[in-house]
Amino acid sequence: MKTFERYFLSANRWALILLLAAMAVIIFVNVALRYLTDQSIEWAEEISRHMMIWLTFLGAGPVLRYGGHIAVENLQDALPTAAARSIRIVVALLLFAFFGFMVWYGWLYMQRNMFQLTAVSQVPFAYIYAAMPVGGILLIVHWCLIVRDYVLQRSFASDAHFDANASASL
Repeated sequence: MKTFERYFLSANRWALILLLAAMAVIIFVNVALRYLTDQSIEWAEEISRHMMIWLTFLGAGPVLRYGGHIAVENLQDALPTAAARSIRIVVALLLFAFFGFMVWYGWLYMQRNMFQLTAVSQVPFAYIYAAMPVGGILLIVHWCLIVRDYVLQRSFASDAHFDANASASL
């Protein structure tokens, strides 16, 4: 399972890296062309916006793994261990439900906009809206891989990363 997790996380990270790099190149070339030649790439802004949407949904899973989303943890900190664990179970179930809702509603939204095309590049909006169900599925997989440690100890990968950096600096 650790091998799958390592490859899964690596593939997710590389998809993010490639998307961000392509978006940066497109925007840089467009700005350079605009100032150097008074011409710009017509589709650059639209495509980079769509890439940003995909970056958001594909990047939500790795951010979740590191505890990077906003959380209110004061209640857990104030409660005894068993009660705090119970709250984390409820939070975990609510997150699973939300991720499932993202997949389901994203799929419906994608189907509703299958024949609507973007203004400049004439790409079906369904390809852009597909980021929501794909991102939801990735969130479910990421959450399945870390939920046990979250519920039992409220630990994230960032905790291990922080501990490794703290011990290395001592």
